[in-house]
Amino acid sequence: MPQPVINRNRIKIDATDQTMGRLASKIAILLRGKHKVTFEPHKDEGDIVEVSNVSKLKFSGKKMEQKVYHHYSGYPGGLKTRKIGDIFKTKPDEVLRRAVHEMLPDNRLRKAMIKRLIIK
Repeated sequence: MPQPVINRNRIKIDATDQTMGRLASKIAILLRGKHKVTFEPHKDEGDIVEVSNVSKLKFSGKKMEQKVYHHYSGYPGGLKTRKIGDIFKTKPDEVLRRAVHEMLPDNRLRKAMIKRLIIK
């Protein structure tokens, strides 16, 4: 039985002066395909999203100094913490990608959805 053809649109977003959380939730909806009439939660029918000017994102409050990302290797003493401000200086795209990744559902479709996020 042939697979149905999925129409994926290419959506371009300019991140200049947009708040990171609001932009990330908008991107997650587009990647998942919830904006389409044909949305079904068990199908991956989302669009391709291109984001530009990520280094010009805005953060509200004191998030740059206070928000912390944790990474645990699984070994004793393997907990690494880094402030979002330090990560944003070196890799601003990583901050947005991580926010969008956490907003997508934690299932088998998430890996394919996050691959369609193109950050320039």
